[in-house]
Amino acid sequence: MKRKAYEYALKQLQKELVGAHRWLQASGKRLLVILEGRDAAGKGGTIKAVTDKMDTRGYRVVALPKPNDREATQWYFQRYVDHLPAAREIVLFDRSWYNRAVVEPVMGFCTDAQHAQFLNDCPTFERMLTDDGILLLKYWLAVDQAEQEERFAERAADPLKRWKLSPVDIAARTEYAEIGRLRDVMLERTHTAYAPWFVVNFNNQRRGRLNLIRHLLDQLPATGVPDRVVELPALPGPPGREKLIDPGFWIDEVF
Repeated sequence: MKRKAYEYALKQLQKELVGAHRWLQASGKRLLVILEGRDAAGKGGTIKAVTDKMDTRGYRVVALPKPNDREATQWYFQRYVDHLPAAREIVLFDRSWYNRAVVEPVMGFCTDAQHAQFLNDCPTFERMLTDDGILLLKYWLAVDQAEQEERFAERAADPLKRWKLSPVDIAARTEYAEIGRLRDVMLERTHTAYAPWFVVNFNNQRRGRLNLIRHLLDQLPATGVPDRVVELPALPGPPGREKLIDPGFWIDEVF
């Protein structure tokens, strides 16, 4: 997809996202968006595209690290509960409690019994969230192995992207088929009418982002909240200039 066409389409969708955000703030609703998928599928870039033009005070991005020793002894869902959205808020999870459905079992970070318990408990947990009024959207970003390997190679070659390659990412490269099997089990066991899964083709990241955002917007009620019109009064005099006591504070004409 050509960059200009992508940027134009994204700009139109971002206008709608801003409107959806206004509706959320006016209605007091809570929106929770879960982004799951294979490593390098494009979760971070999608979150940036969704939130780029939004009021930073009205959304949060949650990407939790591995649990510490104390958290490892808690009820599994406990550390995620603190990050659920409040009224008029959007929360986007860059990976979520579904780590236990795919990542943890394939990497040996949980037992078979813990994995089975999660699959039993998760629909009940999500039913509690949606019964309380949270709007819950769950997306799996799908990418073929050959495309994934190209993205890994690009990250490894770019000093600005190498931080994205974790030891877990590298170790999971050989588990592509097993991750797919566990994903299918997860979808079968946790896809419900009140918290359905949506799988998005992310072999082309630009198209994937546009399709996901369009779908997300279509799941929300018609906003109907008009844009705020601001009319600036004329200045009473000529524009002022920024002044500092010590010109040494200025950082100017560096480039």
